[in-house]
Amino acid sequence: MEAKWKYLLSSRKFWAAVLGLVLLVVKTFKPDLPLQAEELAGVLAIISAYILGTALEDGLRYSG
Repeated sequence: MEAKWKYLLSSRKFWAAVLGLVLLVVKTFKPDLPLQAEELAGVLAIISAYILGTALEDGLRYSG
């Protein structure tokens, strides 16, 4: 069980998702954050692309 937690906490995809979630939560509870909705959407798109790219990289590394 501890190996799963160690793997999760060392995962780049996990921390990127946590960063995106934190940005959304902060913007929700602090609307005066100097980040417009379009800018936030752009940042979240970049985070999503990073997560997908990392997943593809990991999948191709372990596929063969």
